[in-house]
Amino acid sequence: MKKGKWFYMLLVLVGALSLSACAGGTASTGSNESSGNGQTATSEEQGTSEKLTGTVDIDGSSTVYPVTEAVAEEFGKEHGDVRVTVGVSGTGGGFKRFANGETAINNASRPIKPEEAENAKANGVEYLELEVAYDGLSVLVNPENDWVDHLTVEELHSIFKPGSTVMKWSDVRSEWPNENIKIYSPGADSGTFDYFTETVNEEAQQSRNDAQVTFSEDDNTLVQGVAGEKYSLGYFGFAYYEENQDKLKVVPIDGGNGPITPTHETINDGTYAPLSRPLYIYVNKQKLENPEVMAFVEYYLTNAAELSEEVGYIRLPEEMYKEDLEKLK
Repeated sequence: MKKGKWFYMLLVLVGALSLSACAGGTASTGSNESSGNGQTATSEEQGTSEKLTGTVDIDGSSTVYPVTEAVAEEFGKEHGDVRVTVGVSGTGGGFKRFANGETAINNASRPIKPEEAENAKANGVEYLELEVAYDGLSVLVNPENDWVDHLTVEELHSIFKPGSTVMKWSDVRSEWPNENIKIYSPGADSGTFDYFTETVNEEAQQSRNDAQVTFSEDDNTLVQGVAGEKYSLGYFGFAYYEENQDKLKVVPIDGGNGPITPTHETINDGTYAPLSRPLYIYVNKQKLENPEVMAFVEYYLTNAAELSEEVGYIRLPEEMYKEDLEKLK
């Protein structure tokens, strides 16, 4: 009898365990069915869609680079899964890639040229031109230079024109040192080179090209050159001067109304003429359909005023940023 009692209790225990296992299985199955339920799946998909991924490829002007790099850095803090690459092959070099559809955005320190626009059209690339900041192209000498108080546009022309015979500082003004001028210039792919030569020599891409000139697409190389040579002369974007003003001396330029030093005020109000200019980004319209590209460009235009000033450039009027944002719609 005792044996039968224990056998009966064992059957009850096994039955209870079986029921528990069945209940657990049913709960698990229910959970799987729930994850396949339309409402639950939609919620999860929405969470995924809000998290941006992908790549935004950018190239172009070394002058615009500090602004775009600052934007990319701040954007990355909010969208860490989006990879933003920023190259510095120069405005012209960047437009070659942009016109081929290789990049989403091109930084440019000058407007696109007709032949570059034609190349883009031939490759089916449509684009938006967006202004992002102002720059004052700055002429620099070494801090040890105590003879140059200003230069006129005509004097710049005499130094930089093709076939120039100006070799020494004394060739510019007789009372200046009888020492060779070591010139540091942006390279031919640079929008800064285009703008300077067009403004000073009245024809883009036309400049002296002799042993006294060192060309580079990298503005930091130009900074180091001018900073390291007493009798040097160079030019590049205002932001690079501001960043390195402890080792450079900026030259006031006389465009016909007396010598004017580039500052935030003189660039913004246009009195630093004729070397003030707008800076641009060009955006591939087709690539703008990618959520990560659209998000980046919107972030850029929303924050360009503050970030451009942080890196040494001059913000546009607020209305211009609003107009740029309208172009995205």
